[in-house]
Amino acid sequence: MNTNLYSKLQKSKPFFLIAGPCVIETESLMLKTAETLQNLTTRLKLDFVFKSSFLKANRTNNKSYQGPGLEQGLKILQKIKKEFGLPILTDVHESHEVAQVADVADIIQIPAFLCRQTVLIQAAADSGLIVNLKKGQFMAPEDMQSAALKAVDRGNSQIMLTERGTSFGYHNLVVDFRAFSIMHEIGYPVVFDVTHSLQKPSQGNTSGGSPEYAQVMAQAALATGCVSGLFIETHPNPQDALSDSASMLPLNQLPALLESCIRVSQAVL
Repeated sequence: MNTNLYSKLQKSKPFFLIAGPCVIETESLMLKTAETLQNLTTRLKLDFVFKSSFLKANRTNNKSYQGPGLEQGLKILQKIKKEFGLPILTDVHESHEVAQVADVADIIQIPAFLCRQTVLIQAAADSGLIVNLKKGQFMAPEDMQSAALKAVDRGNSQIMLTERGTSFGYHNLVVDFRAFSIMHEIGYPVVFDVTHSLQKPSQGNTSGGSPEYAQVMAQAALATGCVSGLFIETHPNPQDALSDSASMLPLNQLPALLESCIRVSQAVL
């Protein structure tokens, strides 16, 4: 188990950042984005984990880009890890993917729609890596304790719990700020997925979003004093992105967001 990274993230002050494009695109775009994020977080003295998905298995439209797939996606993530020395987070959708992903990733993410899938969580836990459990849009925050126990019972307590909004009728999400305190009490680092919480799911053939509220939502989450990390999907040109173009934060807006969040977090500390 890579307990060093988990311990580092647990102790991160003022908070740690998980960020990157929603889905892996061209190698050049991914490398440039990783370099920009590394330079930014180094300047701001933030612990940083690079995130991107090799496959998006739950696209609204089956004709939408789903990613390069397991083999090619992991090659690009491995190159980012080697060139920049960054820890990597990516998600899995089926238990047979875990072994290959574990050879590259430092954190295995269980997508929100799959957070009740016992065999998948167990397989991720068996890898010995950190497991990031995203709270389903249909889940009460206290129910994440049962999801976490599925990993703990396999001997892996390196768990993070991520809030990504709750379904509010159709095509909308809201964030119940009580969830941060409730999940914090479960005993694992709590992460706020800023950009996914601002999605407007499945509006027509794509999902919409309101990234203009990213900064205020991130600040408010950190102000609870219960959030250890921010999860932000970002892209140099979201309008050209191949997935979640409506909800990703433009990369050039991230510095101002992080700087404001640092001020809020320091005030709470």
